[in-house]
Amino acid sequence: MRITLVEDNISLAKGIAYRLQDAGHAVDMLHDGLEAEVFLKDDASDLIILDINLPGQDGLALLKGLRQRGDMRPVILLTARAETEDRVIGLDAGADDYLIKPFEAAELEARVRALSRRRAVPQRQLQSFGQLTLDVGSRQLFAGDVEIDLPRRELSVIEALLSADGRLVSKNALLDHAYGVGADVEDKVVEVYISRLRQRLKPFGVKIKAQRGLGYQLLIETV
Repeated sequence: MRITLVEDNISLAKGIAYRLQDAGHAVDMLHDGLEAEVFLKDDASDLIILDINLPGQDGLALLKGLRQRGDMRPVILLTARAETEDRVIGLDAGADDYLIKPFEAAELEARVRALSRRRAVPQRQLQSFGQLTLDVGSRQLFAGDVEIDLPRRELSVIEALLSADGRLVSKNALLDHAYGVGADVEDKVVEVYISRLRQRLKPFGVKIKAQRGLGYQLLIETV
């Protein structure tokens, strides 16, 4: 799952992000309300973890803006406000869950899992390219009826390439999809994943072409 985390306490945000990444999620991390407002208008995350007390714009205003735009992604509010009235205000603003600081990381993970199960999936979402088919919901990659078992980072890279439907995807975009925006990871790691994926996909007639300085794209091999 892709998660957007908006929390101005940088050490807390990093701790949450590392824990969620260890659980297999990609995390985009932001620390300012105004910056988050711009980001959330265009990102495609599955769930938002949102602190209430933020610089620039507070979390409740951000949440109300999301709901007014018809954005119904699950939102977990984080706050130090423990009063019942404060929880009611947050839930009435459109929050799906409410977690009071300090909290255990395991509890946050459990809330994320619960909201993930509750998300409505009206139909199976499939992305296809040549012989490859990605089940977006279950994050499974198939060649025909055979599942291709991939480590989660490699799977994140192939997800981004498949979503582009043959268009170029920059190295930075692949890195962001695999680790989350702003992750402290060298972009050379993408080259390692691409090299491994090329070997795995070769038997299925799909290749990954590099365009120097521009990025990568999926192509169907012709005989």
